[in-house]
Amino acid sequence: MNVGLQALISLLVHLITLVLTWWALQGLKIDDLFRHPKSPQVRVLYVLLAIAISYPVAEFFLSYIDWSLTLPKIYG
Repeated sequence: MNVGLQALISLLVHLITLVLTWWALQGLKIDDLFRHPKSPQVRVLYVLLAIAISYPVAEFFLSYIDWSLTLPKIYG
């Protein structure tokens, strides 16, 4: 596969999973855990949580795509 196309697909998958993870985290009611739920520290924590969750999910999907593209090479 073209290296540029592979990089573009990787970027898109990572961004999509980051947005989906951010959206899913907004549904959690964890404001009770923080003294100041609207503080910049809590916002940074949300961003870091979204990145920490979305990275392995994106890597899983990218690995799955890579494996499915190389699977036909078994036969030949």
